[in-house]
Amino acid sequence: MSSSAEPLRVAVVGAGPLRVAVAGAEPLRVAVAGASGRMGRMLIEAVTAADDCVLAGALDVAGSPAIGEDACTFLGRQSGVKITASLPDGLSAAQVLIDFTRPEGTLAHLAACRALGVKAVIGTTGFSDAQKAEIAGHAQHIAIVLAPNMSVGVNVVLRLIDTAARALSQGYDIEIIEAHHRHKVDAPSGTALQMGQVAADALGRDLKDCAVYAREGVTGERDPSTIGFAAIRGGDIVGDHTVLFAGTGERIEITHKSSSRVTYAQGALRAARFLAAQASGLFDMSDVLGMRRS
Repeated sequence: MSSSAEPLRVAVVGAGPLRVAVAGAEPLRVAVAGASGRMGRMLIEAVTAADDCVLAGALDVAGSPAIGEDACTFLGRQSGVKITASLPDGLSAAQVLIDFTRPEGTLAHLAACRALGVKAVIGTTGFSDAQKAEIAGHAQHIAIVLAPNMSVGVNVVLRLIDTAARALSQGYDIEIIEAHHRHKVDAPSGTALQMGQVAADALGRDLKDCAVYAREGVTGERDPSTIGFAAIRGGDIVGDHTVLFAGTGERIEITHKSSSRVTYAQGALRAARFLAAQASGLFDMSDVLGMRRS
């Protein structure tokens, strides 16, 4: 970001401003939502470790035991940013909010972001079509990056899936298998659904019509036009995804495995930096990484 540009303010839901000195430029002010959760803490750690970012806010739900605590207590240090349930307090100093929470909470955060002129990076999954339309409405007023998976590697895999689906459009069955930790509440994962959407788009199909989410009993032969999904939940699996193209005599598997949430946090920071140059609009990681097809 050039020194002449307005600095990007990033808010973290449930935290106050943490100052980081950056030579020659104002740091990016970032707020994080869900500050006491697993992903929220990972985001706070990533923001405070980045030379060009500053923690400007930390949000959490009312009633959380973390309310009022310093956002960096879990790191064994003090930031000066207190975790709060007040959206105005948590967002007022931020330029960008990073939100990996739940759909209803994210939509409430977005309404506050719109009112305050704060941009948003959304990694929340499980939105309904109506909720996605609501997000698109907010994006007419503020810049938003919406992506079910912020991992740079996953988004490279999405491009590979597009290429494979176009080349293997005849004679290959597509199945998507995903595995996550026991605490994940939605299935299939947002990433698995996005993989299916990429494959369906490449083949000129409507995922709503061709997706198969469950098989049990006597199902009959597989319809070659379908895209199948299987979800596994257990233990502490961060996130594994495989897209299987099964043909006669061969199969191609495109797999991504996450061993740490760090990759999601780093991708979210890339998205926050990208938003610095955007006034409004709805974007995804293809835009952030410069991989969108012309």
